Amino acid sequence: MHRLAWLLLAACVAACSGKPTPLANDAYVWQRQWTPALVRALSDDGRSVREWRVLAGEMDAQGQWRLFAPDWRALAASGKPVVAVVRIEGQLQHWDEATLLADVRAVLALWRQQKIAFAGVEIDHDCATSRLAAYAHFLQSLHPSLLPREKLSITALPTWMGSPGLDKLLAQADETVLQVHAVQSPRAGLFDPAVARAWLDAFARHTRKPWRVALPAYGTRVSWDQDGRVVAIESERPMLLGDQRSNELFADPQTMQRFVASLEQDAPDHLAGIVWFRLPTGDDVRAWSEASWQAVLARAPLRASLAVVAVATDDPRRYDVLLRNEGDADLPLPPSIRVDGGCMAADGINGYGLQHDGRGQSLLRTRMGVLHAGRQLTVGWLRCEVAPGLRIGS
Repeated sequence: MHRLAWLLLAACVAACSGKPTPLANDAYVWQRQWTPALVRALSDDGRSVREWRVLAGEMDAQGQWRLFAPDWRALAASGKPVVAVVRIEGQLQHWDEATLLADVRAVLALWRQQKIAFAGVEIDHDCATSRLAAYAHFLQSLHPSLLPREKLSITALPTWMGSPGLDKLLAQADETVLQVHAVQSPRAGLFDPAVARAWLDAFARHTRKPWRVALPAYGTRVSWDQDGRVVAIESERPMLLGDQRSNELFADPQTMQRFVASLEQDAPDHLAGIVWFRLPTGDDVRAWSEASWQAVLARAPLRASLAVVAVATDDPRRYDVLLRNEGDADLPLPPSIRVDGGCMAADGINGYGLQHDGRGQSLLRTRMGVLHAGRQLTVGWLRCEVAPGLRIGS
């Protein structure tokens, strides 16, 4: 048998065997401030991470340029390759290409001077499809500035796949990261596995270069005004808001784990890995817990265990209602908690309200929320003659 025939046979056997394709984990370090918690996360959570993609600079919608100062020692100590990410606000309508090139080249020069494993630069520019030609020209001008072992990476949006300018844009980069989270209206949620898979399959038809997919490891709070307009999106830290309606959008670790498993079982052509957004820290109130983060990256089974208990107080007739996450999977707050037995008075707090119906009393969830692994949350109180029975409802 000819050598070519052997190769074709081997390829067929590999394709038909169903053997999973391991996808490497990268992580975005998107924090503007390098706190002790971030440095600890970089050290503790790097076991399953191949490469860090670190926010290095940003140009806002007004064309103002800002640099960020990472902890060089922490990056060097991690021993991981580091990509400097330059974010260009998508709403920026026009730029001075020469000035922007000079800004990015200055980032390259600065990062090359550090004692890190510098791997290149990523441009994150969520521009409109009408701007793809200008964006491609900028990348074409930037690419010669990179050294032979440095790569030029870009992020891409699913909305670009309808543009005839996409293929020319992708040709200018060594690698692309397709973002499939937080790219639709907040009312559509943070991540939809079925929609994301369709986007990945469509994107694979546009490139033969290695590419990665950006997946979420966080939640966010979206607030609307009385007219239904989005007025605020909270990320790492809470914001001081008024009485606007709000909802928590959340990337469920179990959902993401199943999605990754499906990708590794049937990977789109040339998909090389995952870039997780973003590295969780103890300061980040809406990122995954460390337990969920480590399990998903290690492809280890997640254990979901949510319990509700009535805890006695100093008042012999008053009980606090606590939800406890006793597993390692961050979980959405349950829709309802049924109270078994008559209680003289009750109320809900922290996203729960009291409801009476023909079956008795329940604490109903009034807004979406998340309970991290190993945490507990007081969601109500009861005044009863004896300790009530509590059940989590759907």
